[in-house]
Order: sequence, then C-alpha cells, then structure tokens
Amino acid sequence: MTAAITLLDGSIGQEMVRRAGDRPTPLWSTQAMIDHPKLPAEVHLDYFEAGATVASTNTYALLPDRLALAELEDQFEALTDIAVMAARRARAAHGSGCVAGVLGPLYGSYRPDLCPPAAEAASRYGPLVARLVPQVDLLLLETMCSVDQADGALRAALGHGLPVWLAVSVMDEDGTRLRSGEPLADLQGLLAQRRPEAVLINCTRPEAVAPALEILRGFGLAFGAYANGFTRIDAKFLDVAATVDTLKARADIGPDRYAEIAMGWVDQGATIVGGCCEIGPAHIVELARRLREAGHEIV
Repeated sequence: MTAAITLLDGSIGQEMVRRAGDRPTPLWSTQAMIDHPKLPAEVHLDYFEAGATVASTNTYALLPDRLALAELEDQFEALTDIAVMAARRARAAHGSGCVAGVLGPLYGSYRPDLCPPAAEAASRYGPLVARLVPQVDLLLLETMCSVDQADGALRAALGHGLPVWLAVSVMDEDGTRLRSGEPLADLQGLLAQRRPEAVLINCTRPEAVAPALEILRGFGLAFGAYANGFTRIDAKFLDVAATVDTLKARADIGPDRYAEIAMGWVDQGATIVGGCCEIGPAHIVELARRLREAGHEIV
C-alpha cells in the first residue's frame, strides 16, 4: 500500500561538526555554527536537494544549561535566530519545504535523570519556544528519554498554534523501553492527555526501531522514526559536558542498508521517516529514491 510520507532531513548537529573539522566541544553544533556561520544553511540546503521536505533547526543544544558552560547565555536569542534563519534561507533557496523548530533535552542527551520535573522543565524551555514559534512551521521535540522528560517538553510546546511532534529515544538493545528503563508503552497515557500531532522514535540504533514502532502504532497518532548511525553510546558520553569524540560511526550503515531498514518502518505504517546522528545527505537521497520507486508520495 502506498502512502504520503514526510521525509525528514538527516543529522544536522553531527553533520555540522563533521564538516567543520574542528575539535569537538561541549557546545557541539552550536560551536560549529558560531565558528562557521554559513555552514547551517549549506547543510539544510543539501538535505532539501537530497529529497527531504523538512529542515530541522540547529537549536537542539541551544538551551540555557548548555550555553552556560561557555558563558554564552546572553547570546541565546541571537544564536537562535541565526539557526532558524539558516533553515529558512535554505527553504527559500530550494523553493519548498517546512522548518521544524527543534528542542533537545535539558542537561544533555540520554540523561533524563538530570532533567528537572516536568513543570520546571516546561518553564526552562519557555524562552526557546517563544523564540521559535513565530519563525517555524512546527515544533520537534527530540531525544526525550523518559515519560516525565517528554511531558516537560510537551507542556512547553503545546498551545502555541503549531503542530508538535514528539520524538523519544529507546534503548539500543531493547526498542520496547525508553532509555530511562520505562516501558515505551507507558507513554500512552501522556500522549492521550497531551495529544501531539505525531510521535516518533529517534537517536537509537536502526535495529531497535521496528519493535518500538509496533508499540507506537497502537497510540492512535501519526508515527515514524529517524535512527542514528553510532556503534554504541559510550559511557563517557553520559558525563556532563562530554564531547562527541567519544562516539563512533558504524561502518555497516551506509545509504543502501539504512534505506532498506527505513523502508521496513514504512511497511509498518510509519508516515514520517528520516535520519539522526551520522545519517547524512547520501542516506536521504537513497531513501527518497526508494520511497518514490515504491510508489509513495513524498510530502
């Protein structure tokens, strides 16, 4: 059965860090954007030209706790605007597409134990949401690793007149559990209460996605996935202020293999697919080709 498929871009932050070629810092892609201001728009345009219909803003790490590490809190608004305008310029150059304003997890990826309770987290997200809402087409909440962490981001993002997509990350070796250890099925009550437009799996091994989607498909929402290409999440990366040089890309997840796996997600009913860290434009080119070859419409 053919369907209308939203094709997300691939890695933004990791792709920028790779192209910059500089020594990684705890600021991750924010530092790459500061040092190479033309880079974000170039990355976004490459993804649009690869076939993606969504540009995800380079705002994943633009949060007060991250900026405080480098005493850059006073540049929050300017950096957010630079990130958003890069995506908008790329969309204008391409002639179509939409811009997704990205919110990443507070205090670091894969560490929901460090995140404040949902009500406090929602307040901390407030400035970023307020800056994004007038400039983007939807809000994309990425790599939420516990039910409460997802709740905090949803509380901040909903109610502003924009579609909200929630992306959660599951264990690399067990796609039925969030990285907090909670069953993925425990999200159902929260989603029934908050009602985002879509729920996704992101930033986990491609092999963990299929069992996760079997659970998501029962939630009654549009669903999909975008996986990463890391070998594993090294324990050193879980330290506060860790850098991405502790993570390594897999050699066995090239464009052909990734597209093959992602087409399996579409067969499961996913209508939103793309890539996360270490999944680049070449992967999206191949995924777009296979979607069209199978008769799907990319929207």
